[in-house]
Order: sequence, then C-alpha cells, then structure tokens
Amino acid sequence: MKISFIEPAILLNAFAMTLTIPLTAQYVYWRIWEENGNYTFDSGSNVSECHQNKSDPIFAFREEVQKKTSLFNLQVEMSGLIPGLVSTFMLLSSSDNHGRKLPMVLSSLGSLGTNIWLCVLSYFGFPLQFLIASTFIGALFGNYTTFWGACFAYIVDQCKDYKQKIIRIAVLDFMLGVVTGLTGLSSGYFIRELGFVWSYFIIAIVLTVNLTYISFFLSDPIKESSSQIVTVSCSENLKDLFYRTYLLFKNGSGKRRSLLCLLIFTIVMYFFVVIGISPIFTLYELASPLCWDAVYIGYGTALGSVSFLTSFLGIWLFSYCLEDIHIVFIGILTTVVGMTLTAFTKTTLMMLLVRIPFFFTMIPFSVLRSMLSKVVPSTEQGALFACIAFLETLSGVTATSVYNGIYSATVAWYPGFIFLLSAGLLVLPAISLWGVKCIGWEEGSYTLFVPEEPSEHTSE
Repeated sequence: MKISFIEPAILLNAFAMTLTIPLTAQYVYWRIWEENGNYTFDSGSNVSECHQNKSDPIFAFREEVQKKTSLFNLQVEMSGLIPGLVSTFMLLSSSDNHGRKLPMVLSSLGSLGTNIWLCVLSYFGFPLQFLIASTFIGALFGNYTTFWGACFAYIVDQCKDYKQKIIRIAVLDFMLGVVTGLTGLSSGYFIRELGFVWSYFIIAIVLTVNLTYISFFLSDPIKESSSQIVTVSCSENLKDLFYRTYLLFKNGSGKRRSLLCLLIFTIVMYFFVVIGISPIFTLYELASPLCWDAVYIGYGTALGSVSFLTSFLGIWLFSYCLEDIHIVFIGILTTVVGMTLTAFTKTTLMMLLVRIPFFFTMIPFSVLRSMLSKVVPSTEQGALFACIAFLETLSGVTATSVYNGIYSATVAWYPGFIFLLSAGLLVLPAISLWGVKCIGWEEGSYTLFVPEEPSEHTSE
C-alpha cells in the first residue's frame, strides 16, 4: 500500500540541495585559489586572519579569485540553461496526464548523478571544467525547480480549499526552514570534519533514499485515477503540452488573464532577485573585510534559513488580519531593507544581524503560489506550475549569470553595489503587485476563471 505524504521527499531533497549549494561554491573557490597562486587556502582559518591591507599582495590575489570564481559560476549556470528549460517545461506540463512522480524521479536521478560525479571529481582532482559537463547532463533530467514544481502541484491536487492550500504550503515552508537551517548550520562542520569527498558521498546517499521513497512508496493520484492510457506520438504529445499552456492565458475573462500575467511576473521577478543574490552572499562573506571561514558561512546560512520558519509564522499571523496582497508587500519591503543594509555591512556581527530583515523573504513565494493556484481550475494546475517552473528556471539561470557577471565587474570597485541593485530591482514586483490590487483581487473568491466551451483540440 502506497502513501500520499510528499513531505519526506521534499525534506530529503531540501537537505541535499541546501548542503550541495554552499559545498560546491566553497569547493570551486578553494580549487581556483589553489590553482592560481602560491598561497595555501585554509578553510578552517580564523576570521581575524583576514588580509585587509590593500597594498598586501594577497589582498589583490583574493579579489582576483573572487572574479574568476564568479565567471566560472557563470559558465556553470549557462551550461544548464537550455536543457533545464526544456526538461522542466516538458516534465511538468505532461504531469497533468502522466502523474507528478515522473518529474520528481527524473530530477532526483539528475541530482544524484551530479553529486556522484562531484564526489569523484573532488576525490581525483579532475579539472573543474568537468563540472560544467556534469551540470549540462544533470539538467537534462530536470533540476531543483522541476522537483519543487511537481511537489507544489502534488500538494495542490490534494487541497480543495484555498485556505488549506496556503496553510499547507506555509507549513511546508516551515518544515523546509527547519531542515535548511540545521543543514546550513552544519555545512561548515561537514567541510571541516569530513572534507568535500565524504560530504558529497553523504548527499548521494540521501538522494538515493529519496529516490527509493518516491519510486516505491509514494502514491500518484493522477496516474492512478486515469481509467485508460492513450498512446500518442512524441510530436503530438509535445504539441499538446504547448497547447495546454496556451489555454492558461486564452480561457477565461480578460481579468483572469491580466491577473495571471501580473502574478506570474511578480513571482518570477522576485525569484530573479532572491535566487540571483544567494550565491553572491557566500562570495561576499569569503571576501575582505569579512573573510569568513566555512563554519561562519554555515552560521550565516543557518540564520538565513530561519526565514522559512519566520515566514510561516508571518503568514499564519498576518492571514487573520491582512489580505494576501498586503502580506506579499510586507515580504518584499523587508527584503528591500535587508538588501540595503547588507550593502554597507563591514563586520561579522553586522553581517549576522543583517539577516533579521530577511526573516519574511519567503512569504511572497508561498502566498503568490497560492494566489496563482486560485486563478486557474484544478485541471490546469500542472500546466500552471510547469509555466512557473519554466520561467523560474530561465529566471534563475539568467539571474545567477547576470549577478555573477556584475559582481565580478564591481567587486574591486564596491562589493556592496550588487545588493543596492537588488533593492532597486525589487521595486518592479512591488509595482506589478500594485497592479493586481488595482485590477481587483477578490479575496476568498473562486470564480476568477470562466469556463469556456470545450476545445476541439484532442490528441489522437
């Protein structure tokens, strides 16, 4: 007998993702440091040993390593752009008919293969360029965005009530906060005590357990409820995927189309800023004047992950007295404050304290996804989340590429510039959200879409 609890799969995947990102960022930084100079990189060095004298040769060397790391990260992200976009769109769009498990299984396989290769690469010391190839191959199976999109669609399938959806997603964010916080806190100790090879090996084991759970224990209501399986050609299936996405914007009233476009723009633009700045935090903390070691970076990551918990509490509290739109505004505004303060942070204490304004950063993601799920009928949820995941994948890769490029160009001039730029860009989703309010977001209404006559389009 199979079970319908998606939470274990999400938590295991969150552990793997939260540990892989800072681990890989620091591994790349360490490799470039060791390969481009005669200075020994000590990941366990004390923060007080930071070189802040600009006339010191190691200061200039550190800035050069920062630039090369940013540019290498740019190459890695670009290598996974096209395959990630195609696989994410096709897998999530087809999940409306073929079930939500397939995207989860394939993206987990891609993550598992990538981590096994990282383990081998770090053990044998292969050239870093092999990481670019593994990213490309892994993206063919989908990525973390594919996995999360399938999970959110799975949850929406189970929740019929709107308030139940928003609370379920908020509870999920809370659980993610606990896992990512603990993982972030321990990431520095993983590197210091186990090294990169064994850390990647542990991640691979976790992903294997997760893949086993999804494949053999998790139910798939959509696939199981299908009374018959219709075999169609590959070209016809691909045509049907694009057609269902087109119907998202064609069906319904003009108000629905306007709300759908504005809400998607809001969440994608917000995603662009938040995801783009995430890897820059690690580089910023490794650079002068902070010069954090792996343990301090783990502390910072853990403190940043508290935003999952505080965002859940914020949604739970604010939902009693505020509309959804106002809750999202709070999340955007506090993130703007956090970005601005980070740009002027120069000490370890301030860098830890500046995480406090980011405590509501995750609120917009949960609330906007719930608002979007309200705009379309249940039969189009897979197409909706496929569209969102496709745009988030495009936005995420573009963001990390743009952010790494800008940071490498401005780190010598003013490292905090990228955070001020982020604060300015967040004005765009705020304006878009204001447009949603002006059009007239109907709190508690379930009639935002108007069913039209059945389409003659069918798959033979």
